[in-house]
Amino acid sequence: MGDELAALDATAQAELVRSGEVTALELVDAAIARIEALDEQLNAVVLRRFEQARDEAAAPVDASAPFGGVPFLTKDLRCPTAGEPLTNGMTFLKDAGWRSPWTSALATRFRRAGLVNLGRTNSPELGLVPTTEPTAWGATHNPWDPTRSPGGSSGGSAAAVAAGLVPVAHGSDGGGSIRIPASACGLVGLKPSRGRVSLAPGSAELSSFLSVQFVLTRTVRDAAALLDACAGPEVGDPLIAPAPSRSYVAELDAPPSRLRVGMMTDAPGDATPVDPACVAAVGRAAKLLESLGHTVEDAHPEAYDDPDRGGWFGTVWGVNAASELAAWGDAVGRPVTEDDVEPATWVMAEIGRRATALDYVAAINRIQEWARRMAAWWDDAGDGFDLLLTPTLGEQPARLGTFASTPEEPWKGLARSGSYVPFTLAFNLSGQPAVSLPLHWSDEGLPIGVHFVAAYAREDVLLALAAQLEHAAPWSEHRPPLHA
Repeated sequence: MGDELAALDATAQAELVRSGEVTALELVDAAIARIEALDEQLNAVVLRRFEQARDEAAAPVDASAPFGGVPFLTKDLRCPTAGEPLTNGMTFLKDAGWRSPWTSALATRFRRAGLVNLGRTNSPELGLVPTTEPTAWGATHNPWDPTRSPGGSSGGSAAAVAAGLVPVAHGSDGGGSIRIPASACGLVGLKPSRGRVSLAPGSAELSSFLSVQFVLTRTVRDAAALLDACAGPEVGDPLIAPAPSRSYVAELDAPPSRLRVGMMTDAPGDATPVDPACVAAVGRAAKLLESLGHTVEDAHPEAYDDPDRGGWFGTVWGVNAASELAAWGDAVGRPVTEDDVEPATWVMAEIGRRATALDYVAAINRIQEWARRMAAWWDDAGDGFDLLLTPTLGEQPARLGTFASTPEEPWKGLARSGSYVPFTLAFNLSGQPAVSLPLHWSDEGLPIGVHFVAAYAREDVLLALAAQLEHAAPWSEHRPPLHA
């Protein structure tokens, strides 16, 4: 029955447990068997907690938990659990055997939702690049083509879900790190609004405000139900998104009213060429939207083309990298040196160390001013669009090694990232929700994600449209060659 379970989403697996057709332990054992059979080819699951998971699955299932007994994986970046290892893709932490002294609020919410964590998935060092090839754990392979990257930084999670090892897995997104691997692996990748999912108690939201956490799924209904389970503030949160008027699952019951959608296929500022397959994906999505009664226009926010936003992002990203290395040195009890990390990590942290406090505050202020200009495009008092439609990526899934850096050329991989991910990071700066949907496949048989962006706190619009598109153009029949 393991192969049959691999085809089911988390909602369907939870229903089997509620109905008594299978036990939570049977679900978990089947998922463990799939990991043991396939992960040697994927290298997606780098830290395993199989026996703890079996013990947890053997306990009575909470009838009120929406995903009681469903197997799950957590990204090896943030979202810690007390007493368990976390490496953030760093050989430094792996060799130190570091274990977290505390549990994040999100890990607690995953557990309360009934998810059973089987282990941690591969992630690049500190999540800094759009691929998953850390020195600490080696490369994760894309199940659609093992010579290609599954994207990053949530690449291990994406590969595991796409290959059917588990129906859903944790991810985080600081510049596209949920949406990039969702596109590369043919999944639903929702980046929630800033402040929608609490980062308590260990993240400094006011300084590290670019990154949000959520999951990668195969179906829209799983994404909606998990957002219901994970959303909401914790005591002391400095950033809190407005609460929705009803549950996100309820938004799936009726198609959205006629939406005004702006379409963009060129990279912001025409900075880099976009692969024709990615342009074709947007064109196909536009025709589908029009067939469903929505209007599509060639339009996008003028502020999106601002060439300075990359510099602001780089300053904040660099300061965060430097801060993280200093914090992990304190946690382990010795400073992190250049020999402890990958070349790209060190050079990014050097940017942060060179930035003054005034440089950092200036970047934050400019980002906030720019975000207001962006937001006006969605506002009824401005241009009044409901959604922006773009490619998720500027290229098809990249070959492994594309973003490699060396001590002699530490910038090589980071510089190469620009043409690959021209569309996503703007909405980490603005804090808006965005989703990548698997609506297209290239002539080579590779998934090509389509990217939708809504106004701040309007995940309801994204999910309602995503459900309508999933019904009109189902993607569940698309399975990668490497699948359970």
